[in-house]
Amino acid sequence: MSEVWRGHDEVLDRPVAVKVLAPGQPHTVDIVRTEARSAARLAHPNVAGVHDFGTSADQPYIVMELVEGRTLGQHLVGGALDWRIAVRIGAEVAAALAAAHSEGVVHRDIKPGNIMLTPSGAKVLDFGIAATVGQADEDPDGPVMGTPAYVAPERFAGCPATPATDMFALGTLLYQCLSGRLPWLRATPTELVHAECHDDPDPLPEIDGLPVEVVDLMSRCLAKEPGERPTAMVAALLLAEAVDARVYVPMSDLEPMPTPSNWIDEPTSAAGRHRA
Repeated sequence: MSEVWRGHDEVLDRPVAVKVLAPGQPHTVDIVRTEARSAARLAHPNVAGVHDFGTSADQPYIVMELVEGRTLGQHLVGGALDWRIAVRIGAEVAAALAAAHSEGVVHRDIKPGNIMLTPSGAKVLDFGIAATVGQADEDPDGPVMGTPAYVAPERFAGCPATPATDMFALGTLLYQCLSGRLPWLRATPTELVHAECHDDPDPLPEIDGLPVEVVDLMSRCLAKEPGERPTAMVAALLLAEAVDARVYVPMSDLEPMPTPSNWIDEPTSAAGRHRA
């Protein structure tokens, strides 16, 4: 629905990405402004930053951080990833979701094409169909927003988007990174949706060295009932600990601490310790 152009910020002398809707797409300034505001509220290392919003000849645009790298979808063309890489990506995406959820934002379209892998880590892109927690769909009789293979079962029943919605997508993403395929393989989109709503996911292949707690977390993310899925903060910390990585989670999701910072760097190798 959109095009992203490489641009140059002449004021600050830096490369940027400029996102505009593709020619022929219906648009309103409000929709694009909402996307810009949703992403701009999230100052997080695993979320692509938003610098500005404006219009030119009635065409709305967003000026964003230029993220160098390839999408996770491009990497997955070659099959499954090494489990350590897959789990680290999952931890970083979960940390980005924890930041979004703490601001009341649900992404609604977590998938490999919206994750960019860069030398500094994973970046979550495209808040174009993001919603506030509990927000009803714009058209109750229209299609469910999101990519069907990653949409949570309750969304097909008409339930509004919640943080648990994104966690189902994260579980699907993690399964795909570990196995090179989706948890459900069906011949048609209709059969796929039915399987997501009613069938258990196919067993994950044996992966040498993969911690059992990672498999358990992934399975809980794919639970049919939203209340059985873990929070993004829990997922981020558990996955990061499994590969001895560090992630940034909103301090508001942790116990009160005597520091003015809104964010902490969580050294997962030492449980209970927090570093400002």
